[in-house]
Order: sequence, then C-alpha cells, then structure tokens
Amino acid sequence: MVPLLFAQHRFAIVAPAALYWPAQNALLVADLHLEKASFFARQGQMLPPYDSQATLAELADLVRNTGATRVFCLGDNYHDGEGEARLEAEAARRLSAMTATLEWIWITGNHDRDVAGLWGGKVVDEWTGAGLALRHQATADSALPEISGHYHPKIRIATRGRHLSRRCFVRGRQHLIMPAFGALTGGMAAQDPVIEACVGGPAEAIIGLKEKPVCFPLPFRDSPIEAVDDSQFALPLATTGR
Repeated sequence: MVPLLFAQHRFAIVAPAALYWPAQNALLVADLHLEKASFFARQGQMLPPYDSQATLAELADLVRNTGATRVFCLGDNYHDGEGEARLEAEAARRLSAMTATLEWIWITGNHDRDVAGLWGGKVVDEWTGAGLALRHQATADSALPEISGHYHPKIRIATRGRHLSRRCFVRGRQHLIMPAFGALTGGMAAQDPVIEACVGGPAEAIIGLKEKPVCFPLPFRDSPIEAVDDSQFALPLATTGR
C-alpha cells in the first residue's frame, strides 16, 4: 500500500486507481463505466465485451486483499442510463455477490443519474462523513474537503527515453480527484485547464510507486476555484474516451 494524505485523513493507494481508507475500512473507486463495450456495440463500434467482468474482478481482488467491508463507487458506475439493466450475466452475478456481503454505496454520476441499485447496494447523490464529502464531480462551493471522480486524470511522464501515460490522483487543498477505475476508460491530462478550474493551486498529480507516492507539481494558479463548463461530459458520449 502507498500512503496518501488528504485533509488530515490517511488513505492508501492500493491500485493505479483505487484508495483504501483505513478509518472506514473502505475502498474508494470512481468511474467504473460498466457496460461501456456494449454501449459502443449499439453504436456499431465493436469492442471485446469483457470490460465489466474485468473491472469487477479487479475490484473483488482489492476487497479480498484489503479486507474492506465498505465500498464507495464515486459515480459513472455504468457508462449509460441503460447499462445497469444491461449488465452481462456473469458480471451481474459477481456484483450481486459483493453487494450482498459488503456495505456498498453507489454515488450517482452524469452518465448514470438513474442508477437504482438493481444488483444491490445503496444509491445516494453524495456521501458526507468524517469531515469529508464524497461525490462524483468536484464543486466550487463545497463546505467540506471532497473526493471526486469525473475527469479521469492521467499524467504523461518521461522515463528511460520513453514517455508513458499513467492514471493519477490530483490533490489540491480542498479537492482530491480520483482516476477512472474502469477497464475501458480514457483520460484527461492532469494539467488540463478544466481540472485546474476545479482544483485551483497549488496542486499535484500523484501516482503510487512501490511503497511511496510519486508527486508531480501541476502548474496551476493559486487562485479561487472558478465555475467549470463541463457540458462536453454530458451524454451521449459515443465517440469519447470518458
């Protein structure tokens, strides 16, 4: 586990895109985008139809490895409003088994505002507790430090003469934006002005490497958070990676 501190709380990076919260014995993940492949298939773009199984198998491994008893899914749990009912049979079986034995909280996102907990779990618009807010999208006027998803941050780093793209967490004073967990999710550059407008400065991109976090300062202005026009993230998203 790689330690990560935010808002005086201790977390651990336990996968490229997951956090373990020891005080709550909880896993936090964002942007599963289950059934993305089947959504694209309906648009005529055929992808291997195993994304939901792969995503849930990885999540089940993390539950087993950490011993977590709670799971928070921070929105865009399904890629579209019909994805929950369309969930592939084996993925639905695995998900139902997990929600039956864990406290499972679905936070709604812009892709799945009508998620109903068909395969178990509790559905909320956001969760607050222990002095933190968990929601899908960062807000400008949050009264609490918040952890969110939505933007799928990635960072491009140079190593041994090559450039590699890695999912990353973006941490500011009041905001921690999580990378996308789903198997078929794309990403937005961590230094993108849209993310800057949410987080403000100072901020850093963080990846977990072995037993320590590696931090990359982001060139964000130390200024108040501005309103964000994120209409590009509204459905339908038939040709975007987010």
